[in-house]
Amino acid sequence: MTPRERFLAACACTPVDRPPVWLMRQAGRYLPEYRALKEKHNFLTLVRTPALAAEVTFQPLQRFPLDAAIIFSDILTIPEALGQPYRFREQGGISLDYPLDSPERIQNLNADGVADRLDYIGAALRQTRAALGPDTALLGFAGAPWTLAAYMVEGGSPSPNPAVLRLAQSDPVQFGELMEKLAQAVAASLRLQLAAGADAVQIFDSWGGLCPDEHYADWSLRWIRAVIAALPPGAPVILFAKGRAHHAAAQSATGARVLSLDASVDLRAFRAAHPGVVTQGNLDPLLLERDPETVRAATRDLLRAAAGPGHIVNLGHGLTPQARIESVAALVETVVQSAAAPA
Repeated sequence: MTPRERFLAACACTPVDRPPVWLMRQAGRYLPEYRALKEKHNFLTLVRTPALAAEVTFQPLQRFPLDAAIIFSDILTIPEALGQPYRFREQGGISLDYPLDSPERIQNLNADGVADRLDYIGAALRQTRAALGPDTALLGFAGAPWTLAAYMVEGGSPSPNPAVLRLAQSDPVQFGELMEKLAQAVAASLRLQLAAGADAVQIFDSWGGLCPDEHYADWSLRWIRAVIAALPPGAPVILFAKGRAHHAAAQSATGARVLSLDASVDLRAFRAAHPGVVTQGNLDPLLLERDPETVRAATRDLLRAAAGPGHIVNLGHGLTPQARIESVAALVETVVQSAAAPA
């Protein structure tokens, strides 16, 4: 079974020889080869230059026997394509050029032609597919409309009193207009990525936890459902919604084939409660800052908790810059070796 076949079979809840494994944010600052590239090019140049994005995407697969590569990009490419550029502050953190603090700024966002403005992502996927060959899965991704709105209305990372909540509560008409444009743009981006060679796509609702429970269906899931409905039928979609596992049934109803779980979720209990749901996750990323033997033990525990078809081994969030290469290797090797372990 090739890594690509293994990954797609797991997405379909079909038995496989072992769970597939890839890691969120698997390319990045924990790798010296990535840091070497960052000495020559800033982050936005890496994202916007297809050859460089493909090179960064491929770096972790040259070290670890992963089953899938995820394209190196950023969720804020969509606000930029809508007309709201972003950058990284020298002191750290994300900054958009302006917040969406007026109806005029929301109305000026242009969702037409987003795919054309994001063609560099398609080019990076095509180059990555050529480098990977046919046997490794390739993933694309985008931010969920709610999470993107949280950044865009704030003009950066959401504050303790998020501006997107005030907009949704005080001006539902303008909020709805923003979300319509975001759903259209996210769908266009994901269609582009699937056409360029992505085998599956992940939607990151990283700020889903900001959304009040009573509004989660209307303010977040409604728009994820609209995005997935606009994709080619049968396209595997992974949904990561941090802090929202208690809405699993509603998340599955969006059309997402896989639910990616954060590290706070009891994986064994979740799989018992939702036996028909394909899961992904949910090792604590901070474990990868510890010694390899600790990681091996935690990975073996996760494999026991995820027993049965329909699970993709991953982290409960992205790799940290402090992750130890030998500990990442221990995680992946433990999963790979599980194929030969007695049942």
